[in-house]
Amino acid sequence: MLSDFFYKIAFVSLFVSFISCDKNHVPNPHNKASEYSAEVVVKWLSMQLNMLRVPLAPGTGTQASERAQAYCGIALYEAIVPGMPGHKSLQGQLTNFPVMPDIEKYKKYHWAAVGNAVLAEMNRKLFPTTSNQNKAGIDSLEKALYMEFSTTADAEILMRSADYGKKVAAKVYEWAATDGSANVNPPYTPSGAPGTWVSTPPNFPQPANPYASQRRLLVPGVDAGTVPEPPPAYSNKPGSDFYNMAKDVYDKSLTLTPEQIAMAIYHRDVPGYPGGGQFVAVLSQVLSKAHPQLDVAAVAYAKCGIAQSDATIICFTYKYKFNLVRPITYIRNEMGYPEWSTLFNTPGHPEFPAAHAVISAAIAGVLTDVFGDHFQFTLSSYDYLGLPARQYSSFDKMSKEMADSRVYGGIHYQASCDKGRTMGYKVSKNVLAKVRF
Repeated sequence: MLSDFFYKIAFVSLFVSFISCDKNHVPNPHNKASEYSAEVVVKWLSMQLNMLRVPLAPGTGTQASERAQAYCGIALYEAIVPGMPGHKSLQGQLTNFPVMPDIEKYKKYHWAAVGNAVLAEMNRKLFPTTSNQNKAGIDSLEKALYMEFSTTADAEILMRSADYGKKVAAKVYEWAATDGSANVNPPYTPSGAPGTWVSTPPNFPQPANPYASQRRLLVPGVDAGTVPEPPPAYSNKPGSDFYNMAKDVYDKSLTLTPEQIAMAIYHRDVPGYPGGGQFVAVLSQVLSKAHPQLDVAAVAYAKCGIAQSDATIICFTYKYKFNLVRPITYIRNEMGYPEWSTLFNTPGHPEFPAAHAVISAAIAGVLTDVFGDHFQFTLSSYDYLGLPARQYSSFDKMSKEMADSRVYGGIHYQASCDKGRTMGYKVSKNVLAKVRF
């Protein structure tokens, strides 16, 4: 018994002596993602916005911003979650999400350097057709941040961190490539049935995202309870519910205030950040205002990306199921105002539900979960276009404005926006209920 006791003491002493020989093998309880600022995330979001401005690079597609927000957020979170005590991996929670590479145990990581590497690699992979200038910008930003970190961190730790970030990015991108977005489908042809969507004047855009239903939802069961209450039954009879719904858009267009016009123009997104890019700008500016640490920024990024992606897929799936006519078509052809027009071009997809309403509510729901109900912030996304900034006292107020702006612009019915927001909030609630961060 006594010999066993001394044997155990000797073993423990030897182990302590061994791990003390190499500081990089010692578990460091202070080496956490919460020690680092969110600066690396904000800088990569800014870089991404450069690639999302109209005109988009050939091949970028309207799904670019929504997929980038989702997969960059997931990759960042998954790459640094080993440095986030109390947080859970997304493995086993997202649809078909693969097993991620492991960190080297008992070795130290620079979590901002991990974030830099994973976001650099994800942006390269997600924007293969961006301009040579943007490609050079990705390389330059990655190098600049790495050099910044090298002034205070050990070279071996930085190399280990960058290597790990790139391994996670490769695994996440491999998974992303199987989400159905690359499916090849025949050109979508509108049915031409009364009350259904047709491409709209004056630019007559091609159908956008008609096969969204083929895309993989990130969260299993996230679409539960999202079926919207249908719009009124189609009718061209004056006084019918449908006619009155369209007349509301027409009547509002005759009495628009300067503030309502400014609201509509600000959220038109073209020129600007189409296809959901405005929500990349929202996240960037919220993080700039909140100044969170890296761990909080990663959680916000992942939640926004997941909510935006699944809300977009759900919204567009229903758009092509309901296949509803746009206001400009109805007002011109059925109400007898052939010269009536919208404030800006109508997007190339069916009317119901309103995408701005669905996605903005989903984003508002998850950002409220991270930053609270009364987070005051300013959007200056379109300073470069000379548009005055917009100010909000909550994320819900932002969502309401984004939704209503589409009615003032003449491209949506009010019911589509109101019902769309209900859908979006349901998506956010499902994400928060089903995924444990």
